[in-house]
Amino acid sequence: MDHAYLILVIFAMGAVTFALRALPFLSAQWLRRSPVIQHLGRFLPLAIMALLLVHSASNAAREHATGPWPELLAIAVTCLLQWRSRNPLLSIVVGTAIYVALRNWN
Repeated sequence: MDHAYLILVIFAMGAVTFALRALPFLSAQWLRRSPVIQHLGRFLPLAIMALLLVHSASNAAREHATGPWPELLAIAVTCLLQWRSRNPLLSIVVGTAIYVALRNWN
């Protein structure tokens, strides 16, 4: 294969990747003023986290003999800690520790 063609393709892929990474920073002022983007910024993080939780718990029910109980317990403890303490780091660390302990406890 021609070396010039390979270099051109690699350069094009790099340019596209750079443009996609730079686009949010270049359009930041427009994004801050857009009511649609502001609404999505308030709504999507919670929706994405809920979808991730449902996906992981449902996959665990199919993959493990114990079912989704370790995931559901870890999710419940994480939610309770976040609700009571409002400390995301504490909630994530304790929830992850409970999940790992329950999954590895025979």
